[in-house]
Amino acid sequence: MSQNPKSQSRSAARLGAVQALYQQQMEGTATAKLLDEFHQHRLGKVIEEEEYADADIDFFDDLVKGVEARRAEIDELLTARLASGWTLARLDKTMLQILRAGSYELIARKDVPKAAAISEYVDVAKAFFDDREAKFVNGILDAVAKEVGR
Repeated sequence: MSQNPKSQSRSAARLGAVQALYQQQMEGTATAKLLDEFHQHRLGKVIEEEEYADADIDFFDDLVKGVEARRAEIDELLTARLASGWTLARLDKTMLQILRAGSYELIARKDVPKAAAISEYVDVAKAFFDDREAKFVNGILDAVAKEVGR
């Protein structure tokens, strides 16, 4: 079953946002510069012969800026959902960005159905990890959704 163009562009925006957030964490890139770089060179472009789907730019920008603006709140929610003894610092850095972006969407994007948001980030996780990690994303985001009343 193929996605409609709007949901496909949002899926691309989510994947791009996770990549941008990862880059920001690793390199400390300023948000404005990071967004510009992704607009100019990543989203909807061909890189190393891999074509990136056209992304919903406004949605991408909201995810990246929103995670940055609400990082403390998001990290607190995530930390409370981790198993005893685990910290965000122990998580894989890509995994952490998937959880942050998914949490932001559940907190702030009431226009996106809860199940759709969770499912999308499980799919993003599958792009980087195996099923065990994808199930972890599902469980954490489901717990976050319940906590924020979704």
